[in-house]
Amino acid sequence: MAAKMGKTRMLEDMFLGLVRKSNATKDLKRIHCQMEKFSLLQSNFLVSKMLDACVQYVEIEYATLLFRNVLHPNIYLYNAVIRLYAHRENYVLAINAFKQLLDHDEDEHLAPDGFTFPFVIRACGGVIDLWLGKQVHGHVCKHGLGFNGVIENSLLDMYVKCGAMLEAHKVFDEMRERDAISWNTLITGNMNLGRFRTARALLEAMPSKTIVSWTTMISGYTKSGLFSDALAMFRQLQMLGIQPDWVSLVAVLPACSQLGALELGKWVHSYADKHNLLRITILCNGLIEMYMKCGGVEQAMQLFNAMADKDVISWSTVICGLAVHGRAHEALNLFDLMQKSKIEPNAITFVGLLSACAHAGLLEQGQKYFHSMQNDYNIEPEIEHYGCLIDILGRNGQIERALEVIKSMKMKPDAAIWGSLLSCCRTHRNLKIAIIAMEHLLELDPGDTGNLVLLTNIYADLKNWDGVARMRKLMRSRSMKKTPGCSLIEVHSVVEEFVSGNISNPLCRQVLELLALHWSKANCDYAETLKNFREPEFKSEYESCH
Repeated sequence: MAAKMGKTRMLEDMFLGLVRKSNATKDLKRIHCQMEKFSLLQSNFLVSKMLDACVQYVEIEYATLLFRNVLHPNIYLYNAVIRLYAHRENYVLAINAFKQLLDHDEDEHLAPDGFTFPFVIRACGGVIDLWLGKQVHGHVCKHGLGFNGVIENSLLDMYVKCGAMLEAHKVFDEMRERDAISWNTLITGNMNLGRFRTARALLEAMPSKTIVSWTTMISGYTKSGLFSDALAMFRQLQMLGIQPDWVSLVAVLPACSQLGALELGKWVHSYADKHNLLRITILCNGLIEMYMKCGGVEQAMQLFNAMADKDVISWSTVICGLAVHGRAHEALNLFDLMQKSKIEPNAITFVGLLSACAHAGLLEQGQKYFHSMQNDYNIEPEIEHYGCLIDILGRNGQIERALEVIKSMKMKPDAAIWGSLLSCCRTHRNLKIAIIAMEHLLELDPGDTGNLVLLTNIYADLKNWDGVARMRKLMRSRSMKKTPGCSLIEVHSVVEEFVSGNISNPLCRQVLELLALHWSKANCDYAETLKNFREPEFKSEYESCH
């Protein structure tokens, strides 16, 4: 008996070496055949190692066949198959394998251990099943593994993914030892649900902050549109002397783009260049978008041309940026180069192309791209594509045809679509279709005064004063006021916002004085106006219009 066991162990060791050297499905299947020849298909040890090798490149069906052919799987084999399913994101299969293990637990005295639960819990989070996750949590406690650090972090992550922050905080509070993963997971959960104060308090209470902690906060603020908070958090990171990684740089760039923080964006570019991070495509894409949105078209083009690996996002970002800045023909030429580079365009690429055609008034070219995206690339037009097509037709005076396109859309036109048509109606003084567009806008966006002002201007252009009077009466009856305009400017790496009619910004007085000095040199009487400027009166006038 001992000799037989020794021979089996020797064969297992031999096959283990072959399994470790395998790098393709055909290699494993060849080994599988040899194992069958030596009657080793019931070896829990070898099959579990086969399943570990299946993680990277083997079909799930084959791995499942290997597992099911073992008549008496042990806990190591169960752990291997559950781990495989979880890694390949086949969460339902992982949960089913765990249920099978629990059935065997009663019949054959098999019990899940500390290597089983982390992957089962991950599967519960993957399918976002809170009820199932709580059941698995119960089994964790039943088997005395409630204070296993890895399992606790898995539970924390599962509850966060399910949005169950009360349970997540309870797990966190009961943990005997919390590592950086524990803190960062809870911070992420609170940021995802918009609980920014709680997340900030956790960050401040965290004993050993990591770059992941800061990046989580910055990314959370950016995703929620709190761009000023994102910049403030990144600057705090800088002042503390913490070295950002490429992920944190990518996280802060959208905030730079939205607020026009060009100087900080340039710092990110310089830092990335210094630390050899410009080889990362996603970071370069973020920098290109930042430069385009901040008006640095030349810097964006230089960075794009220097990129070694351009993906579809790289090309699309530059095409869209050139279109926005009115450089339509450059955008179209770049698309030609993109096609020669064998990069498949996506829906965003065609938004840029159609936008370029709209700005340049290229009717035939725009229609060609609109049909090409469907016929050549199987990309279904979305509402943004229809919006660009309406703009192209409207700018070329084809108002009636634009209306026909709107009526033929597969989705319901939104306020942007009708607003674009209304704007084109003003350009070409088409009152009939303007009224149709306005009827839909009053239904979709009744609070937008800009649309009513636009229709009023159309009436005025046509000298239809009765129509002008009706529109003004409608605005008065609804107590509608136009939203004040605002502008942003970066001064000494701080983004300042100025709102029309609002002098609450401390720098407002300095700006007015500087304007007065400038205009006084131009023989303008604005300096005299500023002398008579009294803040209380200005403020009361501003408040009265609200």
